[in-house]
Amino acid sequence: MVGVHEFSNRTEIEAFVNRIDPIAYGKSRNFLHGAVTGLSPWISRGVIDTQFVLNNLLRRGYKLGEMEVLVKELAWRDYWQRIWQFFGSKINHDLRQPQRDAKHFGVPKAFLNASTGIEIIDSQILQLAATGYMHNHLRMYTASIACNIAHVHWHEPARWMYYHLLDGDWASNALSWQWVCGANSNKLYFANQDNINHYTRTTQIETFLDCAYEQFPLKEIPEQLKEIEKFEPTIFLPGKGELKIDKNKPIILYTHYNLDSEWLSDFDANRVLWFDEDLFTQYPVSDKVIKFILNWANKIDGIQIFVCNRTELINKLGGFNLHYKEHPLMQDIPGKVHARNWLVPELIGHFSSFFKYWQVIEPELQRQEGMWS
Repeated sequence: MVGVHEFSNRTEIEAFVNRIDPIAYGKSRNFLHGAVTGLSPWISRGVIDTQFVLNNLLRRGYKLGEMEVLVKELAWRDYWQRIWQFFGSKINHDLRQPQRDAKHFGVPKAFLNASTGIEIIDSQILQLAATGYMHNHLRMYTASIACNIAHVHWHEPARWMYYHLLDGDWASNALSWQWVCGANSNKLYFANQDNINHYTRTTQIETFLDCAYEQFPLKEIPEQLKEIEKFEPTIFLPGKGELKIDKNKPIILYTHYNLDSEWLSDFDANRVLWFDEDLFTQYPVSDKVIKFILNWANKIDGIQIFVCNRTELINKLGGFNLHYKEHPLMQDIPGKVHARNWLVPELIGHFSSFFKYWQVIEPELQRQEGMWS
């Protein structure tokens, strides 16, 4: 499938990054069969990071001007994370203003059984369930249909999509859905059938989206989208096991957002991957996603799995020399907090738009470019 890769280890990922063509990416990324990198699962899960990809491109001699499209996509990832870092759990709700015309809470049944009638959307929904991947442009189309055509509140269909995504970054997912539906932006995002056909190389006509943009929003909800169901996913957490902790060594704590096998690899330490039971109940993921997380966690030498809630974690490990990476989900856990790798690590604060964020980070990125020249 387009955008889906199979890597056995980090070395293979690094070799793939060395082959990325950022110029081809910039010209075709919005097309379904464009030159996308497909690296998002490994970036979202912290196997590699945005700074790693940028440094690779700069080392290979690419200039910011010629690879700006790709660098901006890396910056969008950091930007969503900065919003999550600043607002915390507020991103779980309409962030700027209430979603306009949200009449239903649930997921269109047509999403659950891939029967929207938009053929490429339906095939991509099936691919999402089968592979954990959906092209970013198709995600936007899907969110627009749910929120702005079916008038469903963004939260539940966002949870549905997150459940399947191997690259399920809750900040990127939730805030992108809010951007589409106007809860975190100034206008609604619409795409008509001509637009979908253009970027997916399809030729379908006579759908509920086969209209001019002036006709949006539609006067009536299409028949295919009227039935709304509650999203009731199955949760597949690993079984609980007993930790074996050497009290004379520090504990390196990993999560499903930090699976970097090279992080603190020179420490002689206990290494623990924490599955927060309460978090995964609130934002469940599929069996395919759990297997992906465990597969990459198992590449960390000596990793142990710990399934528990936050209180149990603190009671069990809070008295030890605990190390973990900063993340909004790791607030108030006792231990030494290590900074994440950002494109611009020193940046703090809130930026009301990506445009303002980019204005601030661009000079620093140019400085980094100069260091590699």
